[in-house]
Amino acid sequence: MEAKETKQMAGMETEEACCRTERAPAERKKLLTRLKTVEGQIRGIQKMVEADAYCPDILMQVSAVSNALNSFNKLLLASHIRGCVSDDIREGRDGKVDELCTMLQKLMK
Repeated sequence: MEAKETKQMAGMETEEACCRTERAPAERKKLLTRLKTVEGQIRGIQKMVEADAYCPDILMQVSAVSNALNSFNKLLLASHIRGCVSDDIREGRDGKVDELCTMLQKLMK
């Protein structure tokens, strides 16, 4: 078996050598569009802080970013379940189900 490169991301380990997901161009575009929206919102918040904007206004923008990231997570999670997890279940493997359960526990704390 090949050596797997493990990477630490936000408290979760990912094995890069075995865990790539090929996404359809439309799905990739939808995910990247959402991330670019979040990026723009973050830049807007930075400008608000630099301009000494009113705290409640900044907090509302931070809440919008949080909601946008949650929306991104839902989209990505649904794709993962429909693709990787369901493929493994059909092939009689339950490794991705265990991985999904662990990931959900970490995401929902």
